[in-house]
Amino acid sequence: MPRYKLVIEYDGTPFYGWQRQATHASVQGAIEAAVTRFSGETAGLTCAGRTDTGVHATHQVAHLDLDKTWRTDVVRDALNAHLRPQPVSILSAEIVDSSFNARHSAIRRHYRYRILNRRSPAALDRGRVWHVPWPLDLALMQAAALPLLGRHDFSAFRAAECQAKSPIRTLEQLDVARLPMGFTEEIVVAASARSFLHHQVRGLVGTLVLAGSGRLTPGDVADILASRDRSRCGPLAPSSGLTLVGVDYPDADSTLSS
Repeated sequence: MPRYKLVIEYDGTPFYGWQRQATHASVQGAIEAAVTRFSGETAGLTCAGRTDTGVHATHQVAHLDLDKTWRTDVVRDALNAHLRPQPVSILSAEIVDSSFNARHSAIRRHYRYRILNRRSPAALDRGRVWHVPWPLDLALMQAAALPLLGRHDFSAFRAAECQAKSPIRTLEQLDVARLPMGFTEEIVVAASARSFLHHQVRGLVGTLVLAGSGRLTPGDVADILASRDRSRCGPLAPSSGLTLVGVDYPDADSTLSS
């Protein structure tokens, strides 16, 4: 029984997240339905990171097992044909060892959060950015990100419904920058870790925006982290600005998308 690794891109706007649901559209459900129409088989997908309602991906990774061995280009193209017109695209398919697991084999996940920081709302990127119309101080946001780096108890940034066994996570990257080439109206927050808690990135971004607005100091952010109190965290940043952009695996080049 061959195992296929899929790299997937999707616009999360019309979906109630990645995970299959009985009554709502999901990315997993859309792809599994395409698998059945293409192959006649019922196969379950396992992904690297289950994204929430409205969250996008440029480089999600998933695996599935099929009874029949297909050429990988046939798997990719057939799934894309059956996914139309839904905003989901299979970027690649490859046969991998049965020991590969899209979720458990991953050693790092990469997310990007986009903030449109200008008075006027988005026209072309509506649904893909968080529009913050008041000025944000980039230096304050960068300073507030520093105490969040490293291994900590992130209970203050954890959703109440989070099912993770432990709130301890190691945040390897939390960079805040304006886009290059003069596009100073957009601020991008880049976050990388082996794994994230439910709503962790959105809670971090919401808190950084409070810092950039002058409502929190870097010391306040460090105190929020140490408090382990979810009520002290900033508001959740909207899901529309968040994108899963890469997943790393051992003995392979980084799968971080551009």
